[in-house]
Amino acid sequence: MNFRIGNFDTATENKVLIVAELSANHNHSYDVAVQSIKAIKDCGADAVKVQTYTADTLTIDSDKDYFKIEQGTIWDGTTLYQLYQTAYTPWEWQPKLKQIAEEIGLIFFSTPFDKSSVDFLENINVPAYKIASFEIVDIPLIEYAASKRKPIIISTGIATEEEIKDAVDACMRVGNDQIALLKCTSEYPAQIEDANLKMIPLLADKFNVVAGLSDHTLSTTVPIAAAAMGARIIEKHFILDKKIGGPDSSFSLEPAEFKKMVDEIRQVEKALGYVNFELTEKTKTSRIFARSLFAVTNIAAGEVFTENNIRSIRPSHGLSPKYLKEILGKKASADIEKGTPLNWDLIA
Repeated sequence: MNFRIGNFDTATENKVLIVAELSANHNHSYDVAVQSIKAIKDCGADAVKVQTYTADTLTIDSDKDYFKIEQGTIWDGTTLYQLYQTAYTPWEWQPKLKQIAEEIGLIFFSTPFDKSSVDFLENINVPAYKIASFEIVDIPLIEYAASKRKPIIISTGIATEEEIKDAVDACMRVGNDQIALLKCTSEYPAQIEDANLKMIPLLADKFNVVAGLSDHTLSTTVPIAAAAMGARIIEKHFILDKKIGGPDSSFSLEPAEFKKMVDEIRQVEKALGYVNFELTEKTKTSRIFARSLFAVTNIAAGEVFTENNIRSIRPSHGLSPKYLKEILGKKASADIEKGTPLNWDLIA
């Protein structure tokens, strides 16, 4: 699967790409956004992602019931337009934030929500595009972003299987096979029991893409488990301090939590290791404590081997226990002292 974002190649890197989603967690303070990016680097993330839209590129300013948020979310009581006015990241910040992120070794990319935002992001040369869960049905947008021939990361939060296929096909139609699908639960915050992490390997296999997780739960359990399930990309919302407030603050991680998540994901990666039957040097040393066949009584030359005079015991200096049945009933070729490991020369 071909997926390279910046200098990070999922085919060769033996680690998860960890993306910190800044979203609206700057509360319209440029200084907070800059401090957040520096803190994200300190936490060990590989990338920072923002969102490129205005209220007018996402929706219209209307009080009609269609546009009111009343679905049992943390944003109920407002309109879509009001929410996006509160949550957007000013476009004039984004070239400067990108430069700051790249200077300290972070990959910087964004989620576009219309053609104008794709064009803007092309002008500042972001290395990838993220398609948000609710935009997965916007096939013209996906085709346009994918036509730029940069990696496309797509959250699947609200999509049916058919809609996921449509999105993947849209990328392929314009000659872009650099696709990642993120398992996402579009609840804010999401419940752990709704995570369905078994979807991650299924997405990878079914659609022949890189798969990962975009997580909105309140803990680090789900992303850490996702790493063990084979996620190659993990995205989690980051906030410098929840006291900043904002529409995404309740399901975002502060620096200490985010660093803990990164550290534990890296530990999981070490534990996963490689598919390899070769023993480590330490394991080879430990094999001394494996079982083998020993004389457990004094045995005279010519005496028959029985389960009473030879046994499988620790340590491993004798013949393998797999030969026990073959040896039982045969005779000793010499006197054997109790505690002697058996070898073929002692068997007549």
